[in-house]
Amino acid sequence: MASGLYKSYKKATLESTNEDASSETLFKVLLIDTADYTVDLATHDFLNDVAAAAKEEGPVTLTSTTTDSPEGGVFDAANVTFTGATGDSCEALIIYSEGGGTDATRPLVAYIDGFSVTPNGGDITVTWDNGSNRIFKL
Repeated sequence: MASGLYKSYKKATLESTNEDASSETLFKVLLIDTADYTVDLATHDFLNDVAAAAKEEGPVTLTSTTTDSPEGGVFDAANVTFTGATGDSCEALIIYSEGGGTDATRPLVAYIDGFSVTPNGGDITVTWDNGSNRIFKL
């Protein structure tokens, strides 16, 4: 599956119903085992749509988040490290908003694939793209 933004998040963003992306604790990221999760960008909307078995590592809070860039509509954050990562192989990342108190109210934001890593007890650092699209672009 290709990386992409969840349909419900794009809709909410365009309708300006989502929280301010400048908050330091608003967004979190998970390492995902795609053997236990099949992404559906059109219908999955909250974290409870992701099977617990698929959530191999995390969540890690995204810090230094920003949506301001010369290109506009670009989301970026500081690189993240999953410390002492263990578990099954991971082929994707999911970014979600902490927005609510339970997984049923935490909006899914982005699905990022195109890599494979097998946690072995060491740290896994995710280095975000420094190109014009950064983590993602609306």
